[in-house]
Amino acid sequence: MTARILVAGIGNIFLGDDGFGSEVVRNAEIAQDDSAVRVTDYGISGMHLAYDLLEEWDTLVLVDAVPSRGNPGTLHVFQADHESGPGATGLDGHGMDPAAVFASLRALGGRPPYTVVVGCEAGSVEEGIGLTEPVAKAVPRAARAVEEIVAALQTRAAATAREDG
Repeated sequence: MTARILVAGIGNIFLGDDGFGSEVVRNAEIAQDDSAVRVTDYGISGMHLAYDLLEEWDTLVLVDAVPSRGNPGTLHVFQADHESGPGATGLDGHGMDPAAVFASLRALGGRPPYTVVVGCEAGSVEEGIGLTEPVAKAVPRAARAVEEIVAALQTRAAATAREDG
């Protein structure tokens, strides 16, 4: 059995470090020779991501900028909480808040898959194109992290298939 993995880069490239997710998915070297893995830059199109999640992926790897805790460029990898936060109701075709995407997915009758977030603390999300230096330096590390996560998920799925078969 092959795990179906969707890697989603999200963020607004016109708001500085918010474009982190888009930059990482452009740099990640992940083979996409079959339908088991898809790497997509969703930008700010949350509704597009919600519709794609209706295809029942096993895992979503979400790559995004996260609020700074005082260390721009610091990477965080964690499992997403799929509970909707305040204001995450309804359908928003241009919103890319993950909670809003998951709420939209539920409104469409779907369920969020297991989700791993690869996040980078943003330095600046002011208007402007381009990442700040610390966030730009984190892109290669984040791309490798995404590559390793996808490889580990595929290996785990293959091992499970051998045990079941």
